[in-house]
Amino acid sequence: MDSSIEGFIFDLDGTVYRGDELLPGAKQVVDELREKDKGPVFLSNKALERRDAYAKQLTRLGVPTGVDQIINSSLVTARYLVERDPDAPVYVIGEGPLIEELENHGIEISSDPGEIRYVVASFDRDFHYDKLRIAYDAIKNGAGFIATNADRTCPVKGGEVPDAAGMIGAIEGVTGKKLEMIAGKPSTYMLQSALDILEVDSDSCLLVGDRLETDIRMALDHDITAVLVLTGVTDREDLQNSPIKPDYVLETLEDFPSIISL
Repeated sequence: MDSSIEGFIFDLDGTVYRGDELLPGAKQVVDELREKDKGPVFLSNKALERRDAYAKQLTRLGVPTGVDQIINSSLVTARYLVERDPDAPVYVIGEGPLIEELENHGIEISSDPGEIRYVVASFDRDFHYDKLRIAYDAIKNGAGFIATNADRTCPVKGGEVPDAAGMIGAIEGVTGKKLEMIAGKPSTYMLQSALDILEVDSDSCLLVGDRLETDIRMALDHDITAVLVLTGVTDREDLQNSPIKPDYVLETLEDFPSIISL
């Protein structure tokens, strides 16, 4: 690959770090990209933390990062709702940072099924029957059904944990209504937010991620060079069995110089 790539997008969990550990090669690659004034922008489908928390985590791990370089699914969900229906009351199956992001964008949070216009599903470690019941009643009353992301699992140190797909599946199961929109990867909404920061076209952009059905699919769907790194949830067997094929596969980010000359 030549050096015509001008914009770089990196997933976080499983790509740049895992848990509280920076993954091999991450700091070196980011430092070199910054020396060349080529970003990168960091994306996360997780809505469990505020964007400034991700920036602080990267900084603490040795990759100084500003909040303006972080895009997560909470931000994209808030922007989507503001553009589509800014006065709509929404019900959130999700945690505090997501609710805070929505409220910061002026979105009304409600638990009254009679007035809820959107149910927003996300990773929620306090998910329980009462939340499911409110979502059920709201959707049966005509509320829309959207999600921050639809990841089945989230990579953590030592393995994976269930993610937003569990909450989405429960709601779909009881209501019979399919999810109408995903704000995070692999959606166009998430990608466009990154391109707006980078100020580049998709065909001069490269994305590095660890998950085939979100990171790599989003890149391929939008003519972005797709690089899979095997430090997260995807292994060689998964890759072999998947119809989603990245342009490049790396064991770790230490191998990044083998595919592009900066």
